[in-house]
Amino acid sequence: MRKKPRSRRSFTPEFKAEMVELCRRGGRSVGLVAKDFGLTETAVRDWVRQAEVDAGERNGLTTGSEREELAALRRENRRLREDVEILKRVTAFFAKETR
Repeated sequence: MRKKPRSRRSFTPEFKAEMVELCRRGGRSVGLVAKDFGLTETAVRDWVRQAEVDAGERNGLTTGSEREELAALRRENRRLREDVEILKRVTAFFAKETR
């Protein structure tokens, strides 16, 4: 018999912060907090890791502005690569025409 996969749930930032605080206080492990609240250990561990990044305790992208900036830069990079491809094709076309 196969287990049904869990449906994807979303949690408020306040709830995540509360779970992180429970883990940070030291009284409970990530696994115990996850089990007590019916969460996956991976999710809670990711929330703790992101909170450490946001607090400057760990390297990585902070929530919010840095992620938005990265997404914008990736979009711009993709657009510029497409522009370069178009210019290459146009150059090749005109090179054939002048022969």
